Amino acid sequence: MTRIMPLRRMTTAALPLALVALMAVLIFVSRPSAAADSKHLAPGFSSIPRAAKIFIMPTDIDLFSVSAVGIREPKADWTEAANRHFKTALVQKKKSLGVESLDLSEKDADEAAEINTLHAAIARSIQMHHFGPGILNLPTKEGKLDWSMGEPVRALKAKTGADYALFSWIRDSYASAERVAATVILAVVGIGIHPGGVQIGYASLVDLDTGRIVWFNQLARSSGDLREPEKAAETLNALLSHFPPAQ
Repeated sequence: MTRIMPLRRMTTAALPLALVALMAVLIFVSRPSAAADSKHLAPGFSSIPRAAKIFIMPTDIDLFSVSAVGIREPKADWTEAANRHFKTALVQKKKSLGVESLDLSEKDADEAAEINTLHAAIARSIQMHHFGPGILNLPTKEGKLDWSMGEPVRALKAKTGADYALFSWIRDSYASAERVAATVILAVVGIGIHPGGVQIGYASLVDLDTGRIVWFNQLARSSGDLREPEKAAETLNALLSHFPPAQ
């Protein structure tokens, strides 16, 4: 049986994710300034009306182990545990959002899977073109958080009656014992690689009347563990940092 080591890190295959983590370091190691907070908000949006309703989309989560050669291998049991722990953390977190929050039924959640996929694609674009290196910024955006999910989210408003939807997406990986051993061996011959992967996450608050993404945050780091309840809650708190207040 493959043993999984608690050591976390990057793989050569996960190099793009490692670069994302590097770009996000300042976001998570220091207290954000007003200017930093504004980068997470769409123009003209600063808070959620207290009378508003937010429904929570099921989090799109996948966990992987990293093989000896650096290939990420899906782990269904880990993903199942992560979904359970993250959902429990969300239930607790809803109490601090300051507004009424709703959940989709399991049936409705399955029907909304395509919208979750759409969110993941748009979130990756925001990470690259809004939070990424300046050379990748889109001139037409003028440095503003100006993205929309369009018409597809209207169906969610009709189904739930909510004003906003909260989307979240997370991918995480962990080094196997074989990967750690391979790292040590390569280090001996002068090839330096890290033994594991990074934890990547995106969260978006979407206005269901317009489809506009009014708040966005990213998570990119080489720490955290969604397989454990307490650490899953810590990941959620990190992902929802900068979340707009209810006023």
